[in-house]
Amino acid sequence: MWIDVGPADLTEGELRGLEAGERLVLLTCHQGRIGALDDSCVHAGCLLSGGWIDAAKSAVVCPCHEYAFELGSGRNVTFPRLCGDQPAFEVRVEKGRVMIRVGD
Repeated sequence: MWIDVGPADLTEGELRGLEAGERLVLLTCHQGRIGALDDSCVHAGCLLSGGWIDAAKSAVVCPCHEYAFELGSGRNVTFPRLCGDQPAFEVRVEKGRVMIRVGD
């Protein structure tokens, strides 16, 4: 199922945390592409929206323990890998709105 999570007006490097139903979602903008991850870090539950983008890794960095998760896939790119990957959502933009795909 696709859900509308807001306008596609993110600026380069922006991290935007929002609620989508009962989910906390992080929208990102890097190199002109919008991505979406679960905003609650799988390592310790901190909000990734309080972190920053590591441009060299194309990853969001958690502000609590500096774990880094690839923007498109949510893959943990931190070494050593002491936690799993971050859930990511498929994204599309329709009529200026960001749509994410959530569990069917």
